[in-house]
Amino acid sequence: MHRRLRLHRSTRASTLQREPDDVWVRLTAAGLGPHWYVDAAPLVVRGLIDRAVGGEGRRWPVPEREQLQTGDKAGFWRVTQAEGHTLELVADVRSPGRVVLTTSVTPTDDGCRVTQDVAFEPDGLIGQLYMLTDLAARETVIELIHRRLLAELG
Repeated sequence: MHRRLRLHRSTRASTLQREPDDVWVRLTAAGLGPHWYVDAAPLVVRGLIDRAVGGEGRRWPVPEREQLQTGDKAGFWRVTQAEGHTLELVADVRSPGRVVLTTSVTPTDDGCRVTQDVAFEPDGLIGQLYMLTDLAARETVIELIHRRLLAELG
């Protein structure tokens, strides 16, 4: 697993010996059952924190169709892109800034590379301070989310 940390974003990437299209289908799976983008432990906790501070938490059910699509809502995420092997989710939670989780699948010679990036775009001074204090938590969150996704991909 490759790790990268910058002030505004944390990244994880792994190479899999699987076809990119197969990984994409599993990555964007919707319908009944557990899904990494709403059921990973850090996201469940974040939903509880959001409710504790007056937000709505994980209020949206996963769409009942087979795959996520641009415009869908699931958990506390708004799907802003679900095409071209890139899934972009924007968190609708109480936060002094914008949280974006981007997951992409790119072909390699022997399979594909799955890259996940969580970015925080702060609003104002409070957002800047939050970004600095949240860095360790963001690193933990992306690590656990990436591991959960890899487990689902098998």
